Amino acid sequence: MSDAGGRGGGGGGGEAQIHCNSSSSTSGRESSFAFVSLHHNPGLGLCCRRRRRFSEQHPGGSPVRKPGGGDQDQSPPNASSPQPPPPDSHRLSPPRRAAPLLRWDEVPDDFVECFILSGYRRLHCTAQECLASVLQPTNETLNFWTHFIPLLLFASRFCRLLLLRGAGDLPFHHPFLLPLWCYASGVLLTFAMSCTAHVFSCLSLRLRAAFFYLDYASISYYGFGSTVAYYYYLLPGLSLLEPRALSRYLQQRLGWHVDCSAPIALYSALLLPVAFLLAVACTVACCKSRSEWCAYPFAIRTFVFVMPLSMACPIMLESLLFDLKGHNPTLFVYFYRRYFWLLVAAFFNVSKIPERIQPGLFDIIGHSHQLFHIFTFLSIYDQMFYVEEGLRHFLQEPPPASPTFTGTVGYMVLLVLCLVLVIKRFLNVPEFCKQD
Repeated sequence: MSDAGGRGGGGGGGEAQIHCNSSSSTSGRESSFAFVSLHHNPGLGLCCRRRRRFSEQHPGGSPVRKPGGGDQDQSPPNASSPQPPPPDSHRLSPPRRAAPLLRWDEVPDDFVECFILSGYRRLHCTAQECLASVLQPTNETLNFWTHFIPLLLFASRFCRLLLLRGAGDLPFHHPFLLPLWCYASGVLLTFAMSCTAHVFSCLSLRLRAAFFYLDYASISYYGFGSTVAYYYYLLPGLSLLEPRALSRYLQQRLGWHVDCSAPIALYSALLLPVAFLLAVACTVACCKSRSEWCAYPFAIRTFVFVMPLSMACPIMLESLLFDLKGHNPTLFVYFYRRYFWLLVAAFFNVSKIPERIQPGLFDIIGHSHQLFHIFTFLSIYDQMFYVEEGLRHFLQEPPPASPTFTGTVGYMVLLVLCLVLVIKRFLNVPEFCKQD
């Protein structure tokens, strides 16, 4: 789950303040992104500007010395001419060192994260260098590990449930397990794409955009997979969606004599199609948030990530109208704890705390995106508990209509095709996919 490349921001801390700007002008670095104003060292911003102007005038990075000038670099009169290297000198060459890390004013604008001043990798790294960077102290290292370790954890857990008969004596291809396959594919794909995006985002500008578009799409895919699991494993056990129970509640509490069969049937028929459309719409909104005109990309992405979670509203209403805590305590506890973790994750992702308070101090360890990863992992970890609990109830009392291949895997395949078309469309628009 990644929000790299955002241009939102604002505010400041006691030591430093970065003012983020989403202007599309490319005439100069400080007009396109930010300037740094240090209270205890006011000359640092001027030094950065002078260094930027100097590097633009002399791309080589060193003064140009003209022949005959006073500063001409001349060899000593008695210096001996350099000797040719011995034939086997290539065997004695030292091992290649890792590329040095860069500061925010030494990388393209799309790479810069608000309030993160250092620890950036250079553009056009090789795939080998990208993989090696996961063991180096960059500002992306813990972004990778905070999702790679959960990926291994969930992979082992789903392997136990689906392949090692952890869900009972059912074979892995049984129709009752199809919703769990959809949910598992969404969880694993989300963590895998997040890891891939954070590791290989410095290959090129185009590949960076492609990886993060795929990351957004995987989150939407996960949201729809969760809805499929809810639809088959959790919602049938709710009194809210049982026509007789809901009609009785309305009659006792409000005095209404209403037949709730038709509204509940309509809701059940529209739930998956509406969730499907939401998944596509959220991916489009997230991809558009990477454009220059978007002032608050992190807020937009956080909001659209929460939109698919609205499909879980019946569980929340169940806890308010009926005795969910007494009827299903596992669902009650883990459901609300999951949403607590999601609120904490959203807070860090939007506020950019703690790096907003002390820019530069949390560049490598402890910045908001790492905390966002940790709390999203905790939310999905809690979700796994009540999805497994719903699966156990489902296997004990299966409904008359079992899950179908079309209503589960068919939806997921169709969603993948739609998301691929969305990503392809954005990659062909220069505004949303900058060329190298």
